Amino acid sequence: MPRCYWRNPKELTLVNAGVDQSAARDGIYVVLANGLPLPARKKKPAKALETLNYYGPGSAADFAAAIALAEGNSLTRSLTALPPNELTPADYRQRIRTLAKAQGWALEEFDFKKLKKMGAGAFCAVAQGSAHEDAAIVHLRYEPKELKGGAKANERANIQAVALVGKGICFDTGGHNLKPAKYMQGMHEDMNGSAVVLGLLQTISALKLPVVVDAWLAIAHNHISPTAFMQDDIITALDGTTIEVVHTDAEGRLVLADTLTLASKKKPDLLIDFATLTGSMDTALGSLYSGVFASEEALALLAVSAGRASGERVCVFPMDEDYEAGLESKVADIKQCTMDGEADHILAARFLKRFTGSRPWLHVDLSASTSEGGLGAISSDITGFGVAWGLHVIQDWSR
Repeated sequence: MPRCYWRNPKELTLVNAGVDQSAARDGIYVVLANGLPLPARKKKPAKALETLNYYGPGSAADFAAAIALAEGNSLTRSLTALPPNELTPADYRQRIRTLAKAQGWALEEFDFKKLKKMGAGAFCAVAQGSAHEDAAIVHLRYEPKELKGGAKANERANIQAVALVGKGICFDTGGHNLKPAKYMQGMHEDMNGSAVVLGLLQTISALKLPVVVDAWLAIAHNHISPTAFMQDDIITALDGTTIEVVHTDAEGRLVLADTLTLASKKKPDLLIDFATLTGSMDTALGSLYSGVFASEEALALLAVSAGRASGERVCVFPMDEDYEAGLESKVADIKQCTMDGEADHILAARFLKRFTGSRPWLHVDLSASTSEGGLGAISSDITGFGVAWGLHVIQDWSR
């Protein structure tokens, strides 16, 4: 896939010299997605594109999807690029409140104390290492106009529901299993899965898609401190599953476990989670693809076709039951992971599957969240991978 190179022009003109509408839409998407520079604190920051002139057939409505998708991708990349001192869990939650108000989304926040009282021990084990109890699972809800207009019972029944879950670890030190400096650099981007969900939710809202979307964001830090969780702890998840902690740097699957449990309780027709979850996926695929796990064959095929159509390519990995033996624990219902790390991306998926309530489910391990020099249509190292793919999946699935 060719990469896009961008030089931050102030004004740009596109002339449609006889190409079809889909090519014109792609061109507009590329220009707009790259026209907003990512946050930087330089004396002379890059300037945003101010004007896009388009000459050719088509109206604004014809390009609405490209514009919405570019804005959703830009939101994801802009949030992911923010430094950790500007995007603590508390700061992130405030940004989400502002965004929810602007978009008209319903908002509910399950803060640390509430989650502790509910018994969300997997999430709280990770969050307890922070000095401030500012972690939370944030729930956003988008409803199409068909529901807001007082739809009849049969109309409501025909509107499908999607749950989107995103890992939002605002900084990941590795906890007591502290990362070396080489691997801790860039860990402010470990909230990228939640940013993908927000970008996707904004795109769906802009396009007024006829689906209900519940978004669940697991927002916390993974810090080292006297109160941080430790190896050999046994914790109890929200659904009552006991978990043996093997490695404190496998925190993502813990915060997602309780978040998936909350999401699955609403019995969505489709459940998708996004997370920068495992280093083994990076090893398996590099940064040009992301890995996907599917609860059923039809969803696996849908995931791959959406990757081809969107330009955000995915590879489906196996998740057979015999991998489960690697997670057997002598002291709890399940191990969090293994120490040797072999096939950790697969074991992580097997772990998460326990908390999906047997709903139709896709798990996206975002190895392509960053790609040096850009990826496909996106010129920045932070790619926003998942927004375009997710939109294609939901549109194709809902049809």
